[in-house]
Amino acid sequence: MADRGHSSHRFRQHVRNAGAKPAIPSKRNEAPARCPDWIYTNRNIVERLWARLKEWRAVATRYEKTAASFSGVLCLAAALDHLR
Repeated sequence: MADRGHSSHRFRQHVRNAGAKPAIPSKRNEAPARCPDWIYTNRNIVERLWARLKEWRAVATRYEKTAASFSGVLCLAAALDHLR
């Protein structure tokens, strides 16, 4: 998912080459591109979650050196955010 600012055929092709389906709405001056409305509309939920998780200093600065330990800190932060 991305904003209209990332709307270009090259970027959409890059996303497809990575094995994903782009969910980027077209700009107003471009030809319409397929973008599921419900995905783009609900993207703010994910953006707000990341904003809350970045309030944790360990998540924002990534003190953890390994992916496994960073994933643990991320899960802990998400769980505590959910409980709050």
